[in-house]
Amino acid sequence: MATSKLATKDALATVPVKDLARARTFYEQKLGLEPIETEESGVQAYRAGSSTIIVYESAFAGTNQATAVTWPVGDDLDAIVADLKSKGVTFEHYDMPGTTLEGDIHVSGRMRVTWFKDPDGNIINVGNY
Repeated sequence: MATSKLATKDALATVPVKDLARARTFYEQKLGLEPIETEESGVQAYRAGSSTIIVYESAFAGTNQATAVTWPVGDDLDAIVADLKSKGVTFEHYDMPGTTLEGDIHVSGRMRVTWFKDPDGNIINVGNY
């Protein structure tokens, strides 16, 4: 199968929020993301490694009941969870078959993951992928 031009391009995450100012506080102060200048009203971009996250105002913010953004952080998971917790991030605990909860981290074999929500209820995942 031939690779399409689209398959060679980077993708970015887009996260809807109700209040951009409140979202900026969360993404910049709690998550420590650096804003990227944008010229669009109601939009804020952030660099996360070599990826970009777009946060934008939308009437549909918080309606997704699934993970919106995933960070594969490898062996840095525990340090990142501790840092986020120190900044007041509250972690979600889910009852998932085959998974045990160790503090705020769900464990299934070698996989270790955690979830938390932004102020609009968008679900964010961090794991040792």
